[in-house]
Amino acid sequence: MQQVRWGIIGCGNVTELKSGPAFNKVEQSSLVAVMRRDAAKAEDYAKRHQVPRWYSDAQQLINDPEVDAVYVATPPDSHKDYALLVAAAGKICCVEKPMALSTAECIEMTLAFEQKQLPLYVAYYRRSLPRFLKIKEWLEQELIGVPRQVQWSFCRTPNAVDLAGHYNWRTDPAKSGGGYFIDLASHGLDLFLYLLGDVQDVRGISQNQQQLYAAEDAVSAVWQFQSGCLGSGFWNFAAAQRTDRVVIYGSKGRIEFSVFENEPVLLFSAEQQLSLDIAHPENIQFYHIQAMVQDLLHGTGHPSTGKTALKASWMMEQILGPEF
Repeated sequence: MQQVRWGIIGCGNVTELKSGPAFNKVEQSSLVAVMRRDAAKAEDYAKRHQVPRWYSDAQQLINDPEVDAVYVATPPDSHKDYALLVAAAGKICCVEKPMALSTAECIEMTLAFEQKQLPLYVAYYRRSLPRFLKIKEWLEQELIGVPRQVQWSFCRTPNAVDLAGHYNWRTDPAKSGGGYFIDLASHGLDLFLYLLGDVQDVRGISQNQQQLYAAEDAVSAVWQFQSGCLGSGFWNFAAAQRTDRVVIYGSKGRIEFSVFENEPVLLFSAEQQLSLDIAHPENIQFYHIQAMVQDLLHGTGHPSTGKTALKASWMMEQILGPEF
């Protein structure tokens, strides 16, 4: 393979800027087909992004002989079904996060690709962003000593769509698997697994404080990494202000950063104090896509696979209960 030719299933908002254009910007990569059930919207996307072909049927895109790899960018309730179709066709797949509606679905997907000896990637793109790679470098260099505890405080004000009583698939457990916790906290929990290693014990409690939708809107959790480092966090989507602050406390210092906000990463120790402003790329999934292409062409490996992503789903399932 000299070039990876991609097809997208579900060319919605996430593909407009975050991911879609990057498939053509990455060297030895091209976006050759898109699919959306609404044919007019699929055609419009293809024309605006100069994509050669468009479909309104997913199987047609998957069967396209010029499509080597499929990016599934639909809501989580359809990730498993589409991924299994891609595996059955003998093609490469990347699915959006969270990986699926449950850990059981994640395992089924992972096994399907293992049996075909095909890679399955998941769009936890923070594992590839320079900002978080710098934090991982600091940890590996032991600039704060041994990590002892990580704490994440996250708040959002109520969403206007929810206050107005309009339908929102992100707060429909049948579509998303839960609420905003599933949609947003999944990014941070997966990042912690990447930075600090595997976890062995997770507990949580959740509530629906606003009663605006069926899903949870307030969550607290604690967990333990296999290294002995402890973790804790709270996520509230009914607060008066926005908060997104992570602190990793070590035996010789601490690291502070935001999972989502465009803020500097900070390091404090007896030897030094650092503040680095590391910008994200225009298309935030650029490095994630670049790493997939390099892995497929040169076998360099990729930090976010089905095997790594299912652990984040397992954590959320432990926090919310088995019906997340």
